[in-house]
Amino acid sequence: MKTNTKIWIVVFLVSLVGGAVTSSYLFSGISIINGRIIFDISTLGWVCIAFNILNLISGNVLFFKFLKTRKLSTVLFLSTVPVTLVFGGLMFGLFSINNYSNSPAVFVRTALNITTTNNNNYYWIILLAIVYLIILAITFMIATRPIKKIEAVTKRLAYGEVKDKINIGGTKQFQEIESSLKKINENYKIKDEVIKQTSIEYEKFVPKKLIKFLGKKSIIELEVGSQVKKTATMLYCNIKSGAVVSKTLSLEDNFNYVNSYLNVVTPIIRKFGGFVDKYLENGILSVFISPQSAITCAINISRAIKQKNLSEEMPKLEVGLIIHTDEIIFGVVGDDQRKAPTIVTNSMELFSKLDEINETFGSVMLVTKNTLNTLPTTFKLAYRYIGEVDIEGTEQSVFECLEVFARQKREKLYKHHLEFENGVRAYQKGNFEQAKQIFEKVYRQEKDDKPCYVYFNKSTENLGRLPLNAHE
Repeated sequence: MKTNTKIWIVVFLVSLVGGAVTSSYLFSGISIINGRIIFDISTLGWVCIAFNILNLISGNVLFFKFLKTRKLSTVLFLSTVPVTLVFGGLMFGLFSINNYSNSPAVFVRTALNITTTNNNNYYWIILLAIVYLIILAITFMIATRPIKKIEAVTKRLAYGEVKDKINIGGTKQFQEIESSLKKINENYKIKDEVIKQTSIEYEKFVPKKLIKFLGKKSIIELEVGSQVKKTATMLYCNIKSGAVVSKTLSLEDNFNYVNSYLNVVTPIIRKFGGFVDKYLENGILSVFISPQSAITCAINISRAIKQKNLSEEMPKLEVGLIIHTDEIIFGVVGDDQRKAPTIVTNSMELFSKLDEINETFGSVMLVTKNTLNTLPTTFKLAYRYIGEVDIEGTEQSVFECLEVFARQKREKLYKHHLEFENGVRAYQKGNFEQAKQIFEKVYRQEKDDKPCYVYFNKSTENLGRLPLNAHE
């Protein structure tokens, strides 16, 4: 037995004995004169009242402590039977109170204004019945409150939702249920933490956004064959190590060196809302829902690579960037033993050809017409038409993005971009003399214009292959 319970028992017994001993002083201080109740309570009478109040409080505390150790059925029985007995006794007394002539009956009739003629006792009986029903309702509500809490907790646990703390309260029976629910909750938390840690580890290999595109919350939910078709913008980034690095470094050092550049690129891709889908030798294929984000990301990658080249004492690496927008399939490939979320696209041949254009023309960043068509008019971008590529009989217009260059160079190139584009179209039509003249004029404005220089040389070479009278 707990110490506080022992204290309440002592208080109850002392107040019970004290109230009984001093009760005569209380009753002697109450009298009825001419139909009026007169109170002339002495000091010991007030002591009796104090004892009775203390006895009532301590008795209820002990009673509720006892109920907390019982089952719900016993609690409902023990909490309603005493009230019902008291109610029944009061009802019987009020019904027949006019038939008694003793002092307590006279006191009650006077206090409640009951006479043989007004029958006020029936009104008091109705009021007593209402009070009785209210007491029963409150008793049932308090006794069954833990059931509502259990219902809420079990409903939450049914959906795998955990909580830091579970508090049911109530009697010993409910405390046992609370203990069991806490164990279930802890098991859920442990499993949930394992799933989270597993997901975190998997996300190093499987992008979270790809899982989201498939309508799943975790990689564990992925099923082989799951797929969804969406229009997205792809960014292909080719880190060009070149022969210099390959020859000057060992195979292991070469790998680590190129990987150090990849460690610069991938955080930028994540920063602008994309995810890496594939690592292709020195290249990275990433996916963006927003074409603006893909373009901004590519520009920042170009600048970051230039900055890293300035800080590196080893051979410098170059980057080739290609952006294309198309319908792709987000899906899960593999079998039951191994599944891999990825994208499926028909654009890999296009990326290969555009990568060759970057190599040939010395350009840094190419954007297809598909991507430019999806950009909002408010998105400002400096670019120029650089040519066409043919993919399975379908031509795709390609543009060089000028935003990757320093401001002075970018402004010069954009200032003459219409002339440059006229030269490209003249070259495509076979007007090599006209193309040569245009490119020569544009090249004089900016000697570091690599695509212009290449087109000028190609125009000159093609003129050299023509019959002499063809360009006289």
